[in-house]
Amino acid sequence: MKKQILNLSKGILFLLLCAFSQHVFAQNVTVRGTVTDTRGELLIGVTVQVHGTTIGTVTDANGSFVLPNIPSNATLEVSYVGMATQAIALDGRTSLRIIMEEDMELLEEVVVVGYGTQRRQDVTGAIASVSNSVLKEVPAANMTQALQGRIAGVNISQTSTRPGATSQIRIRGSRSLLAENDPLIVLDGIPFAGTLGDINTNDIRSIDVLKDASASAIYGSRAANGVILVTTFRGATGAPRVTYNGSYGIKTVAEKYEVFSAEEFMQLREVAGYTQYLPQEREMIAAGRSTDWQDLMYKDGYVTDHNLNIAVGNEKGQYSLGLGYYDESTVLPGQDYKRFSIRLSMDQELGKYFKVGLSTQNNYSITNGEGASLMYQMLSMSPLAPAYNDDGSIYMQPAYPTDDYYNPLLINEVDTWAQNRKRFTTFNSLYGEINFTDYLKWRTNVGLTYTQNNYGHFNASKTPFRNGNPSEARVTFQPSTSWTIENMLYYDKIFADKHKVNAVAMFSAEENESNQFRADALDMMADFMLYYNLGYYKEGSGNISIPADNQWYSKRALQSFMARVNYGYDNRYMLTATARRDGSSVLAPGHKWKTYFALSSGWNIINEQFMENQDLFSNLKLRVGFGQTASQAIDPYQTLGSLAQNKYNFGDENAFGYYVMNLANPELTWEPTDTWNLGLDFGILDGRIIGSVEWYRQDSYDLLYDKSLPPTSGVPGRVVVNEGKTRNSGMEFSLMAEIIRPAVKSGFSWEIDANLAFNRNKILALSDGLTTDEGRGFFVGHPINVIYNYKKIGIWQLDEAGEAAKYGFRPGQVKLLDYNKDGKIDANDRHVYGQLDPDFEGGFTSRMSYKNFDLTAVSFFRVGGTLISQIHQGNSYTNMLQGRRNQIKVDYWTPWNPTNEYPMPDGSNDQPAGNYGSTLGFYDAGFLKVRSISLGYNFEKDMVSGLGISALRLYSTVHNPFVFFSDYMNHGGGVDPEGTNYGSSGYTGGTGGIQARQIVAGLNTPPTRSFIFGLNVTF
Repeated sequence: MKKQILNLSKGILFLLLCAFSQHVFAQNVTVRGTVTDTRGELLIGVTVQVHGTTIGTVTDANGSFVLPNIPSNATLEVSYVGMATQAIALDGRTSLRIIMEEDMELLEEVVVVGYGTQRRQDVTGAIASVSNSVLKEVPAANMTQALQGRIAGVNISQTSTRPGATSQIRIRGSRSLLAENDPLIVLDGIPFAGTLGDINTNDIRSIDVLKDASASAIYGSRAANGVILVTTFRGATGAPRVTYNGSYGIKTVAEKYEVFSAEEFMQLREVAGYTQYLPQEREMIAAGRSTDWQDLMYKDGYVTDHNLNIAVGNEKGQYSLGLGYYDESTVLPGQDYKRFSIRLSMDQELGKYFKVGLSTQNNYSITNGEGASLMYQMLSMSPLAPAYNDDGSIYMQPAYPTDDYYNPLLINEVDTWAQNRKRFTTFNSLYGEINFTDYLKWRTNVGLTYTQNNYGHFNASKTPFRNGNPSEARVTFQPSTSWTIENMLYYDKIFADKHKVNAVAMFSAEENESNQFRADALDMMADFMLYYNLGYYKEGSGNISIPADNQWYSKRALQSFMARVNYGYDNRYMLTATARRDGSSVLAPGHKWKTYFALSSGWNIINEQFMENQDLFSNLKLRVGFGQTASQAIDPYQTLGSLAQNKYNFGDENAFGYYVMNLANPELTWEPTDTWNLGLDFGILDGRIIGSVEWYRQDSYDLLYDKSLPPTSGVPGRVVVNEGKTRNSGMEFSLMAEIIRPAVKSGFSWEIDANLAFNRNKILALSDGLTTDEGRGFFVGHPINVIYNYKKIGIWQLDEAGEAAKYGFRPGQVKLLDYNKDGKIDANDRHVYGQLDPDFEGGFTSRMSYKNFDLTAVSFFRVGGTLISQIHQGNSYTNMLQGRRNQIKVDYWTPWNPTNEYPMPDGSNDQPAGNYGSTLGFYDAGFLKVRSISLGYNFEKDMVSGLGISALRLYSTVHNPFVFFSDYMNHGGGVDPEGTNYGSSGYTGGTGGIQARQIVAGLNTPPTRSFIFGLNVTF
């Protein structure tokens, strides 16, 4: 009996110990963590829930979460739309770093919408998002280059091929004729006064583009042309996380300009009847030698990019530091771009109700040779001219003495010239939050931006820039400051589990101030001084000047009130209403304020009961919206008119006088735009294919327009008025598809992103009922950017000599269309016959992976439209067909080569194209360009963990490897199917039909192909 009692006692004691141990090991703890994707990007809006309970939370804007008072042995369920759901056993852990893998639905749960965030399924406007990992697929100094062809409806056009050059961005076309068409940039929630080139691409976590008025109206007048929201990386909870991304590459000439060879050049001269060979040319011919000036000038360039990011924090505070260095040169001497960047952010909770934060973005860039172009000398220099003397020194003037062109190789003497731009930008933002309750919050944002833009250049006398003329120097200083203050009240609450209300009200003010000073000097005392002391010029022959037209001061301010309400019912029906009132300092008194609104709605069809038993759709949502924005994007003081300075004789002395240049307009007011948007989001086949379709129409009226004045007014300038109307309409298609889904994690997978868009813009009305403005190239019923000119229909042939004579031409000359059929060619035959905008454009990205390897290819394309090649126009010195200089190689007419491409060469002073050289050089603008191909390898974690590394990836990238289907490159000998200059760089206006605002193919640094190697490592 005693033994049985003893055994029973032992059993009871064992059960008590087990119960006690269970109580000890199941004690409640607070768990903190961060959630990232496989690329290390922090994820916001991830649901983290204790399995089997209703206890849970979502990650915040820093990818962090906190779960207080939960069992230490609990299992957490982590879910996120687009990612595979995970079950994680705590096993007593209180700090987690969770990495989620994509599930190919790719519907980001939370997007930035302006003054807040929304779940993707709740969005009712037209918003497109791009993550950091997508941006990094195209190596670029400027994020616009990485965005090209990635977002439907966002047209990004290069305007130069030089290092550090910016691009032109148009969201759903151009609306204004005078005002700016550039979108608003918002950096970390605050409007940014700098450029996208001032932001290090590696600091960017995501980009969200607001395309329609229902989404962008919350930013008011500044959002008339769309909004680009840039969100940078911030700190995270957990142990310090260090990430390094570095790369180095070699740049080579992708395509050389095609010019006549020595033999072809001599044949050109023979046809043109030009026989004036220089003595040195005859020596070269006798020796059987020739010079390829491009081969002598080009050299390999380089590009290197290094970025270090450190993130650390806890539940109370998160901190982040980013350092960047970018350095790029090109294939021409003296052209390079460097950028140094430092980013710091802090988010700190102060007790239960308060939170503060700050971030500072600082960039310092140096651009050399931004205006140094010797392409004309390189292409026009005779291939029979020597580059060097017999002793190896540079042949100073190989061209005709009357041309005054020095040898372009002199650019390699770096101490004789300089073109240097130093730009410093610091953007600093601070915020403070007061959480009154879990649904009511106050937030104040303060943004401060300072930019200093200093430029200096010097060209010595014996350089190819001055060609023996006196040296010149110039300095320009351009400081600018801006500040923004925003006060916002947020309300966010759910009623009865089905009614969700989110509201924000705001008052804001901002001010921008800038000025410019410029001074010029001529004939400096010594070349080594460059531009650092303009006072040292030579007495008598030199001088210093401060040109009045290049000094200016500008100040503008904006005050705003805004309110937005989002309402959602049962995750099925959504409604967003926005109202805003702006007051602008640049408009006339009594017309400074404008109130506008936007309304949009959404229907999540997929959440309806009748969709429960179908398997085709995984997502289906319909969106519709209407809104109004208004532009005030003109220079300040347009309402005041302006005076101009002129010199005149006052007795025996010169004096300055002033006259009215532009008239004032006391009625100048806003330029409104009304926008409709209809969208459909869909996902099919269990999320293997997802996409969206958008239709929009934008009507802009009361356009800000500078109207010319009649000569009888006595005012030579213009007056800015509100007249005219334009319309943009179009459709956008976006698609993401998982072509091959792997059966196992390491299996082969293939994903494709694609987008396509078309935009049709049209001028509906101009000033005073006019239908044409020839000087500006505006025509009612036609797009904004058109070709208005005579139309070349061929070359007059030998059997057409009689007909040609009737029009005053002869065989071998340009044949023009007699548009009005009156039997003569005159100004009445000019007409609109082409547009520069493409019929449609888009892009696609292919991503393949197998085991630890990944292969990515990024491409974009354009179809239709016209590309103007200024270098092929007869007005250009690069295609004069006279034989005096070398030039672009063209298929010219001769009796034995009766082509219809270019006229017969003529060595006389008359141009072969007559007065109609501007009718040459038009090509179909369509092409397909492969931007980059990247191959990467991701090391297994257990292979590198011993080195303290949590992730390591090596990759190689070819940038700009291929171009297909380009009429300009295949038939015109062009080097790049994209534009490389604005029209202002060559022949503009008049009968030429090219406007300064239009992007054309002009002489510029040739495009390059880069071979890059890099690594991404996370500690």
